[in-house]
Amino acid sequence: MPLIRTIQISPGSRLGVWQIGEDETFFRKRVSISPAIHHPHKRLQHFAGRYLLTELFPGFPLDSIQIMESRKPILACNSLHFSISHCGDFVAAIVSQESAVGVDIERMNDKIERVSHKFLSPTEREFIDPANSLAHKTICWSAKEAAFKWYGLGQVDFKENMQLEPFPYQQYGFMHCNFNKVDKKARLSLQYMIADGLCLSWTI
Repeated sequence: MPLIRTIQISPGSRLGVWQIGEDETFFRKRVSISPAIHHPHKRLQHFAGRYLLTELFPGFPLDSIQIMESRKPILACNSLHFSISHCGDFVAAIVSQESAVGVDIERMNDKIERVSHKFLSPTEREFIDPANSLAHKTICWSAKEAAFKWYGLGQVDFKENMQLEPFPYQQYGFMHCNFNKVDKKARLSLQYMIADGLCLSWTI
């Protein structure tokens, strides 16, 4: 299938979501991935993610992608910043000419409710809407995943190193995340939306 959603975040930043309906042969005509990825669906997700980068930014230098020790893909030349997220048959990607970015796509499921105590502080749990608990917690988890990808160096405690400022539950909105590590401190702005049981979050 083609792109199902694109968002022009700023003049130099663009986000897109792709629903995978193709097989590998479709993507192999345009992109390549590491031969070390053996699982068929994971391989298909990686193909779609790379393909989506070229849809968002024609001429994206796929051959220059390198993988950091933290497993974050980057361009060694830093000419573009990007982030990719996979969820089932959906792939989200964001490309920016301006600064580091992060994106995450999640499907709402009960597991997030069960493990929410591991990524939400007591202060964060206080602003969760009890009538929309799962959806609100999914937004929080997805936002922290996007912030984690923005940071890119791994070893982040989702409860201690990332604190979300209170925000009301809505299907579309904005929030702030206070990222606090010895090597990096920042107040991140993020945007999110919920549609068709999926939550999409990204840094802005």
